[in-house]
Amino acid sequence: MASRRHRRIALATAATLLTLTMAAGCAGLDKALDCVRTADAIATSVNNLQQAVSNASDDITQASESLDEIDRELKALDDTTDNADLSKAVDDLQQGVSQVRTSIEAGDATPDITPVTDAATEIGKVCSP
Repeated sequence: MASRRHRRIALATAATLLTLTMAAGCAGLDKALDCVRTADAIATSVNNLQQAVSNASDDITQASESLDEIDRELKALDDTTDNADLSKAVDDLQQGVSQVRTSIEAGDATPDITPVTDAATEIGKVCSP
């Protein structure tokens, strides 16, 4: 399921790149491409988080590392956007990451990552035309 979601986001990314190349000016294109690249990186990090949580009995630190990666990508995305919808989606994802991190720190080996996956999906939608 996570793999399908990641592929769907990757396909949307490719379609977005093609559409943006034809429809946007250089400055707008650069910003949009940054959004698409970051959304793809977030999708990869969320996929890694899903795998880490499903393998939590082996090593829960992988989930923490995935959360750290999502935090880095969100920082990069937040620094490059002034889009209200995208800012809201970034905030939602940051809250979801905080919730999952708190659950892991409290000893929950299988935290609910639905808020993270839902917010990441929303970022993918906002970054697509």
